[in-house]
Amino acid sequence: MAVYKEEKSNTWRAVYRYTDWNGERKQTQKRGFKTKREAQAWEREQLNKTSADLDMTFKSFVDLYTADMKTRLKENT
Repeated sequence: MAVYKEEKSNTWRAVYRYTDWNGERKQTQKRGFKTKREAQAWEREQLNKTSADLDMTFKSFVDLYTADMKTRLKENT
């Protein structure tokens, strides 16, 4: 989507736009990346999370799965 340089703080900002499950357009951003490459990597991970495509790293898939299942599972005693 878009990666911008913030001149005041000399850092990078990534702005990400997506459509949620209701069909509404949403926008989110994250600031404070030291390099443009880090900001683009974060943006790419966000795209992978929202798409129904498994073209992502295994670590990203496991993180997404555990975040989704955390509320459904409880630890056995």
